[in-house]
Amino acid sequence: MLAKPRPLDRIVDVEAGIAAEAAGLDALYGHLKPLEIIERSAREFFHGEIAVVSSFGADSAVLLHMIAKIDRTLPVIFLDTGKHFEETLGYRDALVADFGLTDIRVITPEAAALERIDPTGNLNETDTDACCDVRKVEPLARGVEPFRAWFTGRKRFQATTRASLPVFEAVGSRIRINPLAHWTTSDQANYMRAHALRENPLVAYGYLSIGCFPCTQPVQPGDDARSGRWAGHAKTECGIHLSGLEKSLTDASL
Repeated sequence: MLAKPRPLDRIVDVEAGIAAEAAGLDALYGHLKPLEIIERSAREFFHGEIAVVSSFGADSAVLLHMIAKIDRTLPVIFLDTGKHFEETLGYRDALVADFGLTDIRVITPEAAALERIDPTGNLNETDTDACCDVRKVEPLARGVEPFRAWFTGRKRFQATTRASLPVFEAVGSRIRINPLAHWTTSDQANYMRAHALRENPLVAYGYLSIGCFPCTQPVQPGDDARSGRWAGHAKTECGIHLSGLEKSLTDASL
């Protein structure tokens, strides 16, 4: 008699299938214009099972404007880490009003986890990875868990770590979609001007990539857009785009 598949075996099989699906979608549709990618993903590939994750940071207006053109009711997931700039929170509310977005889902860290891991609120000073895990990675895993796919505004030009970013990529048993992956800084700026989009007020002060206030600095001339994040540390990503999120999603499904 054949042994029954173990839960982890089933997860591996599912994830292999999702990886193949993402690669197939990227090969067939990754070259399309961002608005076409958003429309086909929201209305055909993942209809009713897709959201957008937005930081309401320096580049967020473009993707959200495109989302609003296709479906203003699409769920928008925002991670409220408890460490955001006040300008970011105000910008979030302003863009939601500008675009008529109707389903904003604010996800926060678990209170019990914060009390256990970061009771003083100063964890970022000693362990930035642990701080991001409790304030971003685990909350995002909860936020996207109900969906099969989600959009992000990531682009290849933002950092060397994103230079080979695909449009469709597998994250465990889900698919992350980066419609603007191929865009340049000029594409971004031209779209903002053409549609008279509101800019995050922090951009005027040199904040070209905006995260939590303790770990974000203005970008120095000539540096890449994400160089102001965790300045002085080897860290370049908070973890929500790395394997830590995949593990959190897998753990949640067990």
